[in-house]
Amino acid sequence: MKPRTNLPQNEIDQIINSCEACMVAMVDLDGKPYVLPFNFGYKDSRLYIHSGPDGKKIDIWKKNPEVCISFSSDYKMNIRHEDVACSYSMKYKSVLVHGSVKSISELDEKTRILNVIMGKYSERDDFTYSQPALKNVAVFEIEIREIESRAYLY
Repeated sequence: MKPRTNLPQNEIDQIINSCEACMVAMVDLDGKPYVLPFNFGYKDSRLYIHSGPDGKKIDIWKKNPEVCISFSSDYKMNIRHEDVACSYSMKYKSVLVHGSVKSISELDEKTRILNVIMGKYSERDDFTYSQPALKNVAVFEIEIREIESRAYLY
C-alpha cells in the first residue's frame, strides 16, 4: 500500500490516543532545536500538557510559544526480500501537530484539564486537587494550527 497523508480525523484521534507520550519540539532561547517528552491529554480534538512551573521550557514558551508535537505508533518491520537490505522498511503511523502553547491559570480549568490527562493514564477522570497543588503545576493547551498525518504501508 502506498503512503497516505491527511488521514481522516478518526484515524488521527486513534494514533494520538494510542501513544503513551508525545515529543514536543521548540526553538530554545539561543535559536537551537529543543525536544522534550510529555505525558498529555487529548479530548474533543484538544491537546493538553502539564509540567512544573519553572524551567527552560517555560522560559522558551514565554518568548516563543510555537511548538511542533510528534506522535507515532504501530511500528512493524516490513520485509519484501530477506536477503536484500534495501527491501526492509518500517510500517508506522504518525501525526504532527503544529501550534502554540497557551498557559492555563484559572484553577477550575486546570482541574478539568488535569482530569483529562489523568483519564488517559488511569481508569478514572474525577480527581480532586488541593489549592497548593493546582497553583504549583503549569497546565497548557496547545492551540492547534495545523495537523499533518501519515500511515506508511498500512
